[in-house]
Amino acid sequence: MKRLLASISTIIALSLPALASATTWNIDPDHTNVGFKVRHLMISNVKGNFEKHTGVVDINDKDITKSKVQVSIDTASINTNVQKRDEHLRSADFFDVAKFPTMTFVSKKVAKAGKDKLKVTGDLTLHGITKEVVLDVEGPTSESKDPWGVIRRGAVASTKINRKDFGLAWNKALETGGVAVGDEITINLEIEMIKGK
Repeated sequence: MKRLLASISTIIALSLPALASATTWNIDPDHTNVGFKVRHLMISNVKGNFEKHTGVVDINDKDITKSKVQVSIDTASINTNVQKRDEHLRSADFFDVAKFPTMTFVSKKVAKAGKDKLKVTGDLTLHGITKEVVLDVEGPTSESKDPWGVIRRGAVASTKINRKDFGLAWNKALETGGVAVGDEITINLEIEMIKGK
């Protein structure tokens, strides 16, 4: 019995450093941008962002591959600076925000991809459909204290998705050929995090 207790104590003691090395960081919505762009009329890009979002990043500096990310985005907060277009994007033709008020990303794997670069694989749930996506990440940066004593870190992430994979299939054919809205969506994230207490 004593040997069993000693073994359990040893396992717990060995696990504590690994647990302690992970630090929780809360995404700061006031200093984070969740942006996107999509091809319009086959000639230019329309850009926009989602203004309401929350998220938590558990960063393990001893082994960055053991870090985790979880983000939730309010789809109704979409903003392309054109009210009529935003209302259409909120409708059942696109995000259908009344039925699907949030989209989420939950990481499953973090891999190193060079100096200060990562590949973060996770499940993106959008429009009621979940697909695996890979984020190309630069960072996280080292810790920095702001003038009010708050500890912060930053990161930049990007990925591309096909909106039809998530059931966002609305479109209009053009007389000159092609369609009104491109299928490929580029997502760009500028993230600032606050150290949890």
